Amino acid sequence: MKIDIEERTLHFKQPAGTSRGVYLTRRSHFIHLTGDDGKVGIGECAPLPNLSCDDLSDYGDILRSVCDKYVRDGEIDYVGLRRFPSMLFGLETAVLSHRNGLRLFDTAFSRGEVGITINGLVWMGSYEEMLARMEEKMQMGFHCIKLKIGAIDFDHELDLIKRIRQRFSRKDIELRVDANGGFSFAEAPRRLEQLAQYDLHSIEQPIKAGRWELMAELCATSPLPIALDEELIGLNSPEEKRAMLNTVRPAYVVLKPSLHGGMKGCEEWIAMTRQMKIGSWITSALESNIGLNAVAQFASKVYGDNIEMPQGLGTGLLFTDNIEMPLEMKGDKLWLNAKGRETA
Repeated sequence: MKIDIEERTLHFKQPAGTSRGVYLTRRSHFIHLTGDDGKVGIGECAPLPNLSCDDLSDYGDILRSVCDKYVRDGEIDYVGLRRFPSMLFGLETAVLSHRNGLRLFDTAFSRGEVGITINGLVWMGSYEEMLARMEEKMQMGFHCIKLKIGAIDFDHELDLIKRIRQRFSRKDIELRVDANGGFSFAEAPRRLEQLAQYDLHSIEQPIKAGRWELMAELCATSPLPIALDEELIGLNSPEEKRAMLNTVRPAYVVLKPSLHGGMKGCEEWIAMTRQMKIGSWITSALESNIGLNAVAQFASKVYGDNIEMPQGLGTGLLFTDNIEMPLEMKGDKLWLNAKGRETA
């Protein structure tokens, strides 16, 4: 067995704006695992700059040592890799890919029998840009749209949401917003009240992560359900995860394997949230189609063949130089065209 590592830079079709900045390119490390049987598996390791807990200056060196350890031991060191979720996710994917080929898991989605409903993602931009992107998503057939907020004047963002609700009720369009921690705690209650009047599904991460007591207060009093995303980053042990959930008690958690513990770590999050009656959905984290395929198949594994809640699986389709995979959008559903691509 051997593992080769390929580093590649992907380029966005259009700038991807968040409250933390604008992404123009995306760097990923691809693990190519070649077994003694000659079969090759591939996985993607893609930490997000200034966000992932394993966004490290010596990332390549650590990844090389992680891969060398797997080659020596023949098994994944899940405990040792808790601190490196994007590396763990890439290694998990490469091992599954080597073992099972394109169909990482045996699910209806992985067999190409059903699609997974996803939300349409509208990146931050000017008012005109965001309105145009929103209308484009609706014309494409999306019934759930996630709107990044925090880049332009909040009153303009409210006006944009108001205009959507004037045309489409919640039965027509489910709206989610993501503040990426962009609100101050002082302004958050008022803004949550203003947003709630437009019958939104939820808001992700209204204030910055790490202030559990303040977030708990918002979750307890907000008229709008709060979902946590960045709050989960760096909580790598079961004890840390349980402590945060018991303190904050959010309505939802938004899980990204590259950020939140790989597949193994996300399964821990899901088991805990189910016990506590906290909802969840899974989102890709700007990976290429290699990572997106793995995230989508993982979602189909943990949520079953009939996923009702829209997942966040559209971000891998944003690059001009993406890696070819048999992933296809039909309306608001992501499909894996597995026909003719199955391996033993």
